[in-house]
Amino acid sequence: MTAEIVFKYFPNLSDVQQQNILKLEHLYKDWNQKINVVSRKDIDELYLRHVLHSLGIAKVQEFKPGSKVLDVGTGGGFPGVPLAILFPETDFTLVDSIGKKIKVVDEVVQGLELNNITTVNSRVEELKGQFDFIVSRAVAAMPTFTHWVKGKIKKDSEHERRNGILYLKGGDLSEELKDYKTVQIYDLPNFFEEDFFQTKKVVYLPLKFKG
Repeated sequence: MTAEIVFKYFPNLSDVQQQNILKLEHLYKDWNQKINVVSRKDIDELYLRHVLHSLGIAKVQEFKPGSKVLDVGTGGGFPGVPLAILFPETDFTLVDSIGKKIKVVDEVVQGLELNNITTVNSRVEELKGQFDFIVSRAVAAMPTFTHWVKGKIKKDSEHERRNGILYLKGGDLSEELKDYKTVQIYDLPNFFEEDFFQTKKVVYLPLKFKG
């Protein structure tokens, strides 16, 4: 699976954005041999399973210039790195408690010369600051996740959508999300036709939520 799958769904990327998307494969394959942050079987499907999946958030929400986005449990840099390529004027903070993963992200960010990413090796509970949106890829069940990020979402919204959490999840979420009355769920097959996305979703939880 090549970068063409990304360009199919995001045809209006600038030359710089396209080049950065193309560079991801070499950078991740190179660093993954030294520090394994992407599973062996997934590295060959990098553009489908990681890059395009991350950009599912962009199909739901565009981030304004100057806004601040926090990626919790970023791992090898997903969804933060692809989103930072897509929104070069938005400030992204990528946090992970595992140092070797942040090291890989640092090297990828340096290789892409992205200046809108800050990386933090820390537990998110210890992180200072507030953000317009918090993004993540299924690092915990929603009740646990909302506890981790409590107090980290700005109250004043600059986007049409109220500030909150944009979470990439899969499978049946009815039990996990039953207590969240304001949750909105976006099915990724509405945006991407590949079978991989069949059960994948973006879960949006606005700032004022129960749970």
